[in-house]
Amino acid sequence: MTQDNEQQIATDYQAGFIAVIGRPNVGKSTTMNGLLGQKLSITSAKPQTTRHRIHGIHTTDQAQMVFVDTPGMHLSGEKSINRYMNRAANSAFADVDVILFVVEAGRWSKEDQAVAEKCARSDVPVIVLVNKIDKFKKKEELFPFLQKVGEKLDFVALIPISAYTKSGFPAVVSEILKYLPKQAAIFPEDYITDRSTRFLAAEIVREKLMRTLGEEVPYGATVEIEQFKFDEAEGRWHINALILVERPGQKQIVIGKKGEQIKQMGIQARKDLIQLLEGRVHLELWVKVKENWSDDERALASLGYTEDHR
Repeated sequence: MTQDNEQQIATDYQAGFIAVIGRPNVGKSTTMNGLLGQKLSITSAKPQTTRHRIHGIHTTDQAQMVFVDTPGMHLSGEKSINRYMNRAANSAFADVDVILFVVEAGRWSKEDQAVAEKCARSDVPVIVLVNKIDKFKKKEELFPFLQKVGEKLDFVALIPISAYTKSGFPAVVSEILKYLPKQAAIFPEDYITDRSTRFLAAEIVREKLMRTLGEEVPYGATVEIEQFKFDEAEGRWHINALILVERPGQKQIVIGKKGEQIKQMGIQARKDLIQLLEGRVHLELWVKVKENWSDDERALASLGYTEDHR
């Protein structure tokens, strides 16, 4: 790189961290995936799908935007895993340059209010994203809610969006760039996340659990990758994933009648893993009962639920 190019990066290039926050199930992960232009964070219709803080990195010739996807901030839940998720969400307020506060169009809850109060105590610019506007056939029906949100907190911009259709995303990027500092890129330009591929593989399997099982089991289940290696001779990846549940009854539900449920989850997960790893994949899924893992600090730490990345 020439000295002129280095000087240009130092003076013109922008790079910084953007926290994506909000209560559970407002579409934070879908919003981040859309802004990245690729799927990184797992998604499902169930609240609290995201359990870890994940960095998604989008690099262009002009800027590097590092999005910080977080678990939804929630008021209920006394288990250790709930406290861990709230800590992960709260930590997003530190050392970021912009906050994207995602709310659901037409709905303002106590949890939204709690997030708004945290934003008010921060000196970071807040951009409010009113998501799921595609639910409104007439946009003028949205105006009273936008006015209500405007009375709840101070923000630098309020942008109606649909994470599902990606409506409003160009405006979001334009607004973010107003507040990113001028500095060189933080991560190498080919990085899409600071998480390991092994971590992403576990999240893919957990997504299939969240999407295919009933209301109870996904919250009592987690995924641990026991084997993750590439066989040069075979030219394919070998991945063994252990699904941990808290009760024997949950194990039976995950496996399903004649093993059909876990078989279908494996088929779906393998498709995503092939795309992630850009190669052939042999995936094996196992289910094991580990009682009360979600309320055991030591068990959580061993499973990667720590302040440090796995």
